[in-house]
Amino acid sequence: METGRRSFLKAGALATLVLAAGGGLYRYAHPPAPRRFVLDGEARNALHAIVPAVLAGVLPSEPAQRARAIASTTERLNQTIHGLPLATQQEVQDLFGLLALGPARRLLTGIPHGWLEAKDDEVSAWLQDWRTHRLALFRTAYQALHDLVLGSWYSDDANWAAIGYPGPLKELA
Repeated sequence: METGRRSFLKAGALATLVLAAGGGLYRYAHPPAPRRFVLDGEARNALHAIVPAVLAGVLPSEPAQRARAIASTTERLNQTIHGLPLATQQEVQDLFGLLALGPARRLLTGIPHGWLEAKDDEVSAWLQDWRTHRLALFRTAYQALHDLVLGSWYSDDANWAAIGYPGPLKELA
């Protein structure tokens, strides 16, 4: 039995449709599970540059204490993000993915080198630019970074005295 060119093309088209429908049904029946936030190397480096810029004037000046404060704030920030809904975690992951990617970092932040070499004044200037940017997306990203850093800093009860917060009422504790 000889197969003609038209029969071959019809069989190929039918097979393509069957595979596409099967793939669509599989995706519908097994949607991809949302991923949890992962604070990887370059995202952690970005946070180690962002935290001192947001907390300027609040961090200890002694280098070892400063490094410990930045590291503990970064870890509390990571735990805070894990407490967010998975969809929000994915959005934060996407933001840090952009900040970690070299060309995107250069384009979006103006910081030409890696986060480890970023100076506090460069990071502060970038954050200020996003804080007042004409696009709401950048302002929202700034607010998210700002609120996450400050919330993580003040989630440590050792930092409450600096703002005069005595802690929760004893009756509620």
